[in-house]
Amino acid sequence: ITEPEFVDRVIDAGWYASFAGPLTYRRNDALREAAARIPAERLLVETDSPYLAPEPRRGRPNRPANVAHTLTRLAEVRGLTIDEADALTTANAARVFGW
Repeated sequence: ITEPEFVDRVIDAGWYASFAGPLTYRRNDALREAAARIPAERLLVETDSPYLAPEPRRGRPNRPANVAHTLTRLAEVRGLTIDEADALTTANAARVFGW
């Protein structure tokens, strides 16, 4: 999700919402508020590689390993441990992709 104003629509439709590097940007409070509102069973994280690297890698080409920075920020926003956020988003991805 990149536009926080669409959160209600995403929630009402029962869609999944995936968050990438911009979730970590210092001035992106609105996106973090959106991440806090999405139902837990609908949260995903992604890298957007090679674009939109998260802090502290911002300004450099992104790579898949940087998803850990986004996951860490999502965990903070949701009041979860990193392990809890990892388990949650992994289970959600498994459901979406049929693993």
